[in-house]
Amino acid sequence: MIEVRSVSVLVLILAVSAACCLGFGFVLQQNAAQRAPLSDFLSPRLLLDLVKVPRWLGGLGLMIVGMVLGAIALGRGEISLVEPLLATNLLFALALSRRQTRQPLGRQGWCGLVLLAGGVTAFILGGQPRAGSAVTDPLRHWLIIGIVVGLALLLTTFAKRSRLSWGPVLLAVAAGLLYGVQDALTRVSGQRFSAGGWTGLLTGWQPYGLLVIGILGLILVQSAFETAPLRMSLPALTAAEPLAGIACGVGFLGDRLRTDVGALTWEAAGLAAIVTGIVLLGLHPAMPCGPAVRTEQRDLQHR
Repeated sequence: MIEVRSVSVLVLILAVSAACCLGFGFVLQQNAAQRAPLSDFLSPRLLLDLVKVPRWLGGLGLMIVGMVLGAIALGRGEISLVEPLLATNLLFALALSRRQTRQPLGRQGWCGLVLLAGGVTAFILGGQPRAGSAVTDPLRHWLIIGIVVGLALLLTTFAKRSRLSWGPVLLAVAAGLLYGVQDALTRVSGQRFSAGGWTGLLTGWQPYGLLVIGILGLILVQSAFETAPLRMSLPALTAAEPLAGIACGVGFLGDRLRTDVGALTWEAAGLAAIVTGIVLLGLHPAMPCGPAVRTEQRDLQHR
């Protein structure tokens, strides 16, 4: 019992530290991306332009550190446990944004904070995520990953054709779905490395899929940051990632959640509170608004 508890505390520390780095990194990236040329929208050129900006490189470095810490946490705990904790990155993003804008938290900020923290706690305590036997049927792996990635691509298509202001939100949701799959592939890759070393890792498709999905997700999220204020894009990204990650964890990684009526009630209430808290915090006045004309300019260019 002592060993299990110590591992859980270590996973908690790693996941929250990862969330801190991710939240700070997202704010710095959006500050830089909103000044990128609109002609780079949904193009790899966007990354080539942003790599010349020191602030964006700093944000990218923090995001990479956060992903590494998250990967270590995923290697030591269930994805259904780690994902809700990673969703607290919005709290750290708000903290940095609040320092920049000097906006007080107010009722909305405190309500969002309580809902997000309470939702994470309710989901973890209600579901009690634990490891189980991973599904060995590759068809199930491909089916779940295909559904999530296909939905992300569909949202990207709608966002690209959209003339409405919620186009960046769709991009952020798509990026969040890809990041959830990325987290699942990170855990599988870690398991392959532990079992067979570099040979076991590099002979599987997972690390290569992880690289491709990571690059696609980065392009999507930077395009969302480029064309809309952080309060529009980051909540959608933060809400979609844990939902996709939990779906993969339960779907084929072998994560187990309690399924009695009481537990399911707490799990559903926890997830609802997490999403609601994310929305409230994302819409908080402390979050950077960015230039109001960016989305309108992009719409005019695509007409």
